Amino acid sequence: MTHVHVAAEKNTKNAVVVRKPFVIEGFRVNAVSCNMRYSGRLDLALIATERFLKVPVAAVFTQNLFAAAPVEVSRRHLKSSGGMGCAVLINSGIANACTGDRGIKLAEETCRKVAKAISVSSESVLVASTGVIGPHIKVKAVEGVLPELVNGLAPDKWDSVAKAIMTTDTVPKSAYAEMMVGGETVKVGGVAKGSGMIAPNMATMLAFLCTNVHVNQKILQEMLAKAVDESFNRITVDGDTSTNDTVMMFAAGPDGVAKILTGREPEAEVIYELICNVCQDLACQIVEDGEGATKFVEITVTGAASKEDARRIAKCIAESPLVKTAFYGGDANWGRIVAAAGRAGVRFDP
Repeated sequence: MTHVHVAAEKNTKNAVVVRKPFVIEGFRVNAVSCNMRYSGRLDLALIATERFLKVPVAAVFTQNLFAAAPVEVSRRHLKSSGGMGCAVLINSGIANACTGDRGIKLAEETCRKVAKAISVSSESVLVASTGVIGPHIKVKAVEGVLPELVNGLAPDKWDSVAKAIMTTDTVPKSAYAEMMVGGETVKVGGVAKGSGMIAPNMATMLAFLCTNVHVNQKILQEMLAKAVDESFNRITVDGDTSTNDTVMMFAAGPDGVAKILTGREPEAEVIYELICNVCQDLACQIVEDGEGATKFVEITVTGAASKEDARRIAKCIAESPLVKTAFYGGDANWGRIVAAAGRAGVRFDP
């Protein structure tokens, strides 16, 4: 199991990422059991804005050509809504991936059911799934528990959401950071799942973040994409990639404690660093929970001609079976590291 970290990034000096319960003003969440695949455990979660107001949403999705139905539907909804939304429904157990046109229709139907339950347009609702590839999502199972799910929405149920999105994970994953800016507390919190099939370019992992700051959608998208590149795209557990990868972030609406409209506001740098720090911590938690993993290894490459060169070298080392077996056996076989670096396709002075 390897966490690939190419270069040290600047962290928010006064903010510490914590793994404890949190509340983000402007958002309510809940999780219930719908027996999608598992029996008697939380497997369906809803993250929604206060009063179901449409707010800026940013998202980064899988690069796998076999993108799952929920990924395709969420992409469409974000495009048609101009990057605005009010809720995301997440289920675990069934990925609704490689399910053809019917899978798309079922994902759309699920969004319509949620939209009707909270009295909004269906394009305001996003969807994400994780689990077994092949089976279709069970819309009736979702519909049967929607009243309970919606009526139970509360600001302090993020722990339940983290548990509901787990599949092969052994522990729920959450992270939170805050910082005082201009007398206001700027907050970023999030949950994630993932333990196997994890590699750069986001593989079989889900993450959902919220902030109490109102951020212009275009700027929010730029911030999230950059943060994902500095975190989730720099980890690998088994080198495999998936169909359902999704990272989403919701920014508070007009009631946010601050507004970032141009990206030049003093809060802009703070909010980006908080997003990046939370994403990096969630990424580390995924690696720590890797399937069958016994070690957490961080690889740092220095002196490379570019960040991309450094990343390619680090990735090649991290995914080398011989390097992994050396780490597993506690054998300081530096020759395997050198050999892996040498075949990364990067020119450097050995």
